[in-house]
Amino acid sequence: MSAVLADFPVLTPVTDEDLALAVHAVCGHAPKRGPQGELCRSERVPYPCRLARWARTTIHAAGLTEEQLGEST
Repeated sequence: MSAVLADFPVLTPVTDEDLALAVHAVCGHAPKRGPQGELCRSERVPYPCRLARWARTTIHAAGLTEEQLGEST
């Protein structure tokens, strides 16, 4: 069961396609306030969901900072 819940692997070097998918995932899997706390807007599970974690890790592996990420979204 732990393999099912483990984070997605981040492949390096990060390709342009991976980076584009990661930026898209960050936008779609954003936090949303719910009665139980922050939930993933897309999956309705506790935020950050697996895809949001993968996206942020991939973006950081590509060498981008949080400030640069905020400018691009």
